[in-house]
Amino acid sequence: MTADTPEPPLPAEPHLPVGVGPWPGGPDAWPDDPRYDRELLEHGDTRNVVDRYRYWSMDAVVADLDERRHPFHVAIENWQHDMNIGSIVRSANAFLAAEVHIVGRRRWNRRGAMVTDRYQHVRHHEDVAAFAGWADAAGLPILAIDNLPGAMPVDSADLPERCVLLFGQEGPGLSEEALAAASASIEIRQFGSTRSINASAAAAVVMYEWCRRWA
Repeated sequence: MTADTPEPPLPAEPHLPVGVGPWPGGPDAWPDDPRYDRELLEHGDTRNVVDRYRYWSMDAVVADLDERRHPFHVAIENWQHDMNIGSIVRSANAFLAAEVHIVGRRRWNRRGAMVTDRYQHVRHHEDVAAFAGWADAAGLPILAIDNLPGAMPVDSADLPERCVLLFGQEGPGLSEEALAAASASIEIRQFGSTRSINASAAAAVVMYEWCRRWA
């Protein structure tokens, strides 16, 4: 917010489960700032957004995020309508990824995204070839994230500032075509008996590692 923009009132009307109620004082007290949404000022803001964006319109939030997005991208193969895709989109929003790329089926389960897909750019590619062509044209190396023989542990692997982190489906992992399109394979060190961790959890770990190095 700018120095002359008033701070939002503290959240906490008891009957609201999340967020803030209507701006105190009515319309006469509303801030003179085009980023603020009049409907939210009047009725309150219960969205899952950080306090910085309380009462802002969705377009204003997206525009502000676009000024600060990180240069890494996230891609997910979508052949089986994986329930994890929504959660990965939510994590991509939390870690401020440039874009999320859905490779394969256009439709995906949005429940896990918790409406964060409204603030996160999502692009569709009909197959791996189309996705790989886009990445090559953009000059972005594709990093396959899967626990495969020869994969480098993420904590010691080369993780470029500009890259695409490619994740597979829960269970089968990445397709052979996707692995062939990648310039490197990266895994997450594990110490228990399970062979793999949840796909959305793995995505969050790798995005955090990128942010730890570059953000």
